[in-house]
Amino acid sequence: MSLKLIKQKDFSLLIFGKLVSLLGSNIQQFALSLYVLSLTGSATIFASILSVSIVPRLILSPIAGVFGDWFDRKKSIVMLDLLNSIIIGIFAVIYIVNGKISIPLIYILVILLEVSEIFFHSAMSAVLPSIVNKDDYLEANSINSAFMNIGNIFSPIIAAVLYGIFGMKIILIVNSISFLLSSISEMFINIPKLNNHPEKINIRVFKTDFNEGINIIKNNKLLSTMIGLGTIINFSASPLFGIVVIYYLREVLLISDIQFGIFQMIFSVSMLAAPIFCGSIIRKTKIGKLIYQSFIIISILIFIMAIFSLSYVVNIFNTNMVSYVGLLIVSFVIGMVVTVANIALGTLFDKIVPLNIMGRTSTVFNFAVTVFVPLGQMIFGFLLDITFPSIVVTISGLILFITIIKYKYTLIDYDYIESNKEENLHSKM
Repeated sequence: MSLKLIKQKDFSLLIFGKLVSLLGSNIQQFALSLYVLSLTGSATIFASILSVSIVPRLILSPIAGVFGDWFDRKKSIVMLDLLNSIIIGIFAVIYIVNGKISIPLIYILVILLEVSEIFFHSAMSAVLPSIVNKDDYLEANSINSAFMNIGNIFSPIIAAVLYGIFGMKIILIVNSISFLLSSISEMFINIPKLNNHPEKINIRVFKTDFNEGINIIKNNKLLSTMIGLGTIINFSASPLFGIVVIYYLREVLLISDIQFGIFQMIFSVSMLAAPIFCGSIIRKTKIGKLIYQSFIIISILIFIMAIFSLSYVVNIFNTNMVSYVGLLIVSFVIGMVVTVANIALGTLFDKIVPLNIMGRTSTVFNFAVTVFVPLGQMIFGFLLDITFPSIVVTISGLILFITIIKYKYTLIDYDYIESNKEENLHSKM
């Protein structure tokens, strides 16, 4: 992974802003979970607060996409980060005055921040591809992935220390400051004005622009393929690591808290290691081929994971350590390959979607791939209740394998078309 882009002012300021706000958000989310559990002791309330954010996403994603393309993206991201800073600052004051935050207020805080995040993502989606050259998209996405994963790794540690020593009050203050710093850094980024603000804003204009984003996805086979892949990943792979593997480790292998913490840490580190150690592979391989090969490898690794999930493996060695270490190693490699696939998918998305409709397209994309996560969690949770974990893991691998085989030729065709374009360009020169 080359760091030449870090020397570019606009890119480095963007990454700094995103990292700071990510750290603040993750620290608050981690601490808020601990706070709610300590306040109520209720798993139901805890789960409801985590899941309530899906409601504004379902309702507002289509609207946010259109507005993201209509208004100046720089002003939008600066104002939204500043708004987040003010919202969280107000809740910090409420905590200082009352000595706590009630559960209803926590619901309001989570919903307000989620609404802001939806509009922020819509405006932010076109920023990175608009400030770097098209040839640097892959490198830019790799660096972005590395820094965001650094934030994901260290934020729980920072949150645990801050919350343990100072409590929720300091967490809110820190997060408010993080969004303020992020908005300040974004003020100095030169972002091209590619927004398409209509002369009149009304329902008819909104409907026309929204349908334009939908039609682009429907008429672009490659975009439809990416949505299909993203949907299947979230449907089958997210529950695999969010539910199935955790269930197997805790309820079947009965590992200790320390072993579970090591497993979580190793999986997070793998996502940071991918752009660093797989940089040359990412740069040298055609994007379509890279995505296809990544998902084939992930499918195979999931089948290997199923072997380590067999009770036979535990019984034959008379210890749970073989399965634990096996799952640890396989999960580390899967984490790396998934990160490579995500970098490739993000780069492909940046290349094929026009910047002036990036907001609409990205919100529809994210909506489509997110909405199936709860369904996948329910189905895989139900399967765990009626059959063996190894069978559930195998089903996840099969779904992924069949899906990537189905979309293989669309991805390979993209590489073929791009190669022909390059050859024609060189021949004209």
